[in-house]
Amino acid sequence: MAGNDVDQDALAAQWGAALDSQDPEAAAAEAAANELTEAMAEQWAAMVEESSRGLSAATSGERVLTQEEIDNLLGFSVGEVTLDDNSGIRSIIDSAMVSYERLPMLEIVFDRLVRLMTTSLRNFTSDNVEVSLDRITSVRFGDYMNSIPLPAVLAVFKAEEWENFGLATVDSSLIYSMIDVLLGGRRGTTSLRIEGRPYTTIETNLVKRLVEVVLADAEQAFRPLSPVTLTIDRLETNPRFAAISRPANAAILVRLRIDMEDRGGNVELLLPYATIEPIRDVLLQMFMGEKFGRDPIWEGHLATEISRAQIAVDAVLYEADIPLKQLMQLQVGDTLPLGLRSDAVVSVRCGDVTLTEGRMGRVGDRVAIRVVKPLRKPHMTLAMFEKADEQTKMMEAQ
Repeated sequence: MAGNDVDQDALAAQWGAALDSQDPEAAAAEAAANELTEAMAEQWAAMVEESSRGLSAATSGERVLTQEEIDNLLGFSVGEVTLDDNSGIRSIIDSAMVSYERLPMLEIVFDRLVRLMTTSLRNFTSDNVEVSLDRITSVRFGDYMNSIPLPAVLAVFKAEEWENFGLATVDSSLIYSMIDVLLGGRRGTTSLRIEGRPYTTIETNLVKRLVEVVLADAEQAFRPLSPVTLTIDRLETNPRFAAISRPANAAILVRLRIDMEDRGGNVELLLPYATIEPIRDVLLQMFMGEKFGRDPIWEGHLATEISRAQIAVDAVLYEADIPLKQLMQLQVGDTLPLGLRSDAVVSVRCGDVTLTEGRMGRVGDRVAIRVVKPLRKPHMTLAMFEKADEQTKMMEAQ
């Protein structure tokens, strides 16, 4: 320990002597370099501070958008999003969507379908089945086909009276749940889908029976509006082979949720707008049996008043085109030859409309016309007038 202390003291003394013996000129050069470095650092700091002041001044001169203006530009805010009245970028994004609300009777039809399917599937599976209407939306056919979660079974069905097709999609969870229920599977166990294995014949036939039950209930749901027969055309597992419409065409998508206690799945019905076009007028009704403003009481009253109305008719004996010069030269007492025979036919008109034809004659002291042709048939039906005449006669008899 003593030896180490001696060595350290000797080293310290040696370093001190070296520093004392250093050249004065070198020390002065080193001090000047240190001063120059400090000056440059102070200059750089001043330049940075000046540039930051200029940037803040320029920024204060520009107009900054507020959060409300940004929300109006985007068309929606983070706090509340409205789906009915959109503007800005959201309106551009949602421009491809098609609203089904123009056909209000669809909700009534599919609500009735839910009630019918609940009873039918309970009888079909002998199990406690609950069917609920998940949503009704309008989609593009191509977008829906690209969004189908595979594996799934797609049933293409045809509406005979509407002469067009629809699509029913059954997802894999419902397929295996239905197979377990119909074939006596255990409860609480989830079936695993084996990748690459297609559906067997038994599975396909069971899914076909399920779709037949759904389509039979759909027929009853549409029957009050328009009788229709829905028949399965084919079953597909690849969406490419189930194309029934152009990708850009709009369609109605109905998702039905089927729950059987601890298992279940979804059934989706896709109806292109071209399929339901034949019954579009019926689907526009706000309630069942709406007459769109028609009132049979006022119809009968109007028909009665029209049948009692009096009109003036003209019997045209002769018509001829003569030059204006000849017309201006006519004098009192001149005779115009008509060129008609005694049995010539006379046209009977009401304004500019020719009603019938007849022959001139005399009844007592009055000139008369005998009708020789039936009256001209109007473009509208005479059923309402005949009904109004019957009502009028009954009222007069009473």
